[in-house]
Amino acid sequence: MSIEGHHCSPIHVSHHLQNAANLSRSSPARSDGVAPEMSRVCSITDHANSRGLWFGDNPLMFYVPSLLLQLSIINVVTKCFHFILKPLGQPAIISQILAGVFLGPSVLGQSTTFLSNVFPNETRVVLETAAAFSFMLFIFLIGVKIDPTMVFRAGKQPLVIGILAIFVPYGLANFTAFLLQRYAFLDHDTFEGLPFIVAVQCMTAFPVVACFLDDLKILNSEIGRLASSSSIICDVCNWAIMMVNYTARLADRKSFRTTMGSLFSTFLFLVTIVYGVRPAALWAVRRTPEGRPVKEIHICVVLVTLMICGFIGELIGITAFGGSLALGLVIPDGPPLGAALAEKLDSFVDVFMPLFFAVSGLETNFSAIKQIENVGVIQLLAGVSVVGKVLGTVLPPLFFRMPVRDAFSLALIMNTKGIAELGFMIHMKHMNQLTEEPYTIMVISVVVITGVISPIVKVLYDPSRRYLAYRRRTMLHLRRNEELRVLTCLHSPENVQAVISLLQASNPTKESPITLVVLHLVKLVGRASSLLTAHRQHEKSSSKRTQSEQIFSAFKKYEQLNLGCVFLNNTFKGISPYATMHNDVCSLALEKRSILIIVPFHKQYIYGETVETSHALENLNRKVLDKAPCSVGVLLDRVKQKNPRYILSEQLLQKVAVIFFGGADDREALAYGQRMSENPTIEINLIRFISSNSEDVVEGKERGKMLDAKILSDFKLKTKTCKRISYQQEAVSSGQDVVEMTRSVGDAYDLVLVGRRHGESHIMHQLQKWRDMGELGPVGEILACPEYNCGSSVLVIQQQTKLWGLQDPEESTHLRKCDL
Repeated sequence: MSIEGHHCSPIHVSHHLQNAANLSRSSPARSDGVAPEMSRVCSITDHANSRGLWFGDNPLMFYVPSLLLQLSIINVVTKCFHFILKPLGQPAIISQILAGVFLGPSVLGQSTTFLSNVFPNETRVVLETAAAFSFMLFIFLIGVKIDPTMVFRAGKQPLVIGILAIFVPYGLANFTAFLLQRYAFLDHDTFEGLPFIVAVQCMTAFPVVACFLDDLKILNSEIGRLASSSSIICDVCNWAIMMVNYTARLADRKSFRTTMGSLFSTFLFLVTIVYGVRPAALWAVRRTPEGRPVKEIHICVVLVTLMICGFIGELIGITAFGGSLALGLVIPDGPPLGAALAEKLDSFVDVFMPLFFAVSGLETNFSAIKQIENVGVIQLLAGVSVVGKVLGTVLPPLFFRMPVRDAFSLALIMNTKGIAELGFMIHMKHMNQLTEEPYTIMVISVVVITGVISPIVKVLYDPSRRYLAYRRRTMLHLRRNEELRVLTCLHSPENVQAVISLLQASNPTKESPITLVVLHLVKLVGRASSLLTAHRQHEKSSSKRTQSEQIFSAFKKYEQLNLGCVFLNNTFKGISPYATMHNDVCSLALEKRSILIIVPFHKQYIYGETVETSHALENLNRKVLDKAPCSVGVLLDRVKQKNPRYILSEQLLQKVAVIFFGGADDREALAYGQRMSENPTIEINLIRFISSNSEDVVEGKERGKMLDAKILSDFKLKTKTCKRISYQQEAVSSGQDVVEMTRSVGDAYDLVLVGRRHGESHIMHQLQKWRDMGELGPVGEILACPEYNCGSSVLVIQQQTKLWGLQDPEESTHLRKCDL
């Protein structure tokens, strides 16, 4: 149909029922997986840009201004919903769906004035096209961030969970649907839509689970990793079921030629991207040096290839979404290429994805629900699917002796619904395989299920509960000639030098060796799932070693130079978001029974100048200090030599000072200093601050003061037998006195040890007002002050705070139990 000065755009019938006069009715609904006939609506040509109100144009009737207004309103409403619902523990997907429903005919859309001006039918096709394009980019990014090899590396437990979590609910829901079709009185639309309703309710999509875990900040927890791996298995099984059903319907309703043509073209497309595109992507990765950005030409080629694959997907019938997902899966995840694509596209997708939810909301109409029986039938299938998925998910973990609480949390996570289910529902609605009523009911089901699950999982599962140790893991409680188990965390090769210098000063001997675990922490970029993996040394050394290989190689050489005194137990690489990176640190420390965790300070100093500041790393250190199952040392590196090779041949730390005010952390720092004092190359001086007036420097319980006196007495005895060990007292009356004395100490020593926390007192209150209370505590922050130009490194120590049954570290009953 064409009219002079007009053009016709294909759109779906359901979008334009209100403009019945302009529509040409489509053919009846088809259930063979082939799109029904499309209707056409006429619109004025040259309708993109408005000349403006002053020239008599209504901008809302033109494509560009209408899309800009819609995009603005949709994003603002989505952010408002998220602001309201986030404190209630709701994930972002709930806010996005509710924002779409709010703008649709169920709420604001009931006003014909609002609907005809903000979402007019004349410009709806542009909104839907932009939403489809953003969804295609989202699906592509999800494919890029997925590592398909996880399917082969999942292990027995995720494999069994993934298979049972899809087939148990699928079987139960299909059996229930069979009974309903046979014995219940259902209307025609609901009867025909039951197979698709079952398929949606039984889905467990990896993108949905990954986003849910990220929202809850448990992506790299034990449950998070298990859910990620299991959901990928579920996705593979679900796609296999869908492909079998699609092929069966196609073969039943279409000719043999059509069926074979569809299957062969799909197979040829997949072979082309696996054996053509993936080798090219791997070549681009190999051509990019580590730490350097990917060339812009490589990014442009990938994006052009994405458009081509989307077009081919539409051409052969797997849709642009299927083509973009297939391309994303063959692109290597993580740096450099996957990370670069994520960095380029993430912001764009975040802005435009709400359009997709708005379109889904515009198709959700509560007034379309006419029969309460349909609500009951669909919710019954949803309930059966949830129960089946819980059974299929809970049984394998319980067999592997997982706590019931954690197993149930995992089952709830596997039941989450989101964008994948919503996209499938919209597709089925456009294919006329779901009508408006069951579609609306299923949208409600998605919101209710995910909205209820989210707060329950937050209450049930707290990863930090698993970090409670059952015995004291501190320097103070380390027995003589017992091995010192250290977990050292590093972000880059620049952190290596200071850590090895500290370890060498810690007096590793054959009688009391240091057992070392090295963890290289890497920010999660361009991946959807976190990773904590043991490093395996390659037989053939490469000239282009990764940062992890450089770090682990330096510690391996250090072990070889200290045979029998230093044992490199394991080296690990942890890839996770900064917000949850502490889970890797704490879980590894608990597993390896570490006594001390060493983390680098979030700022690096060279010759007194600040090189790098990272608030993300500062938050990471704070969380490690809060959750760690052992003592923690935050190392501020001011060692001037940069080349790590120097550390392996010479002792860099020779003069060490311990600053002592009193309290558990200062006792821990002094215990570490006592170990260092046994190193014949170390000179150590204990500087005790006392008050020049009647007030205490720090307040504390009598038990704590008694423990302070005992450890100080033991140290004083050592000063009489060793000239390398000295003790001095400094009287102070104000915070300013402490600042001046602390600065003079830093100028005279290579390393300063100090506790992180101190009791309340007038002096400590002044110090906290003078300097913000950071991760280093009031005294440590003085030593770390950027204006404080000195060459000494600083180790701020916090004694273990997490212990089963421990309420106060200075309570005598608990201490006596832990000392046993």
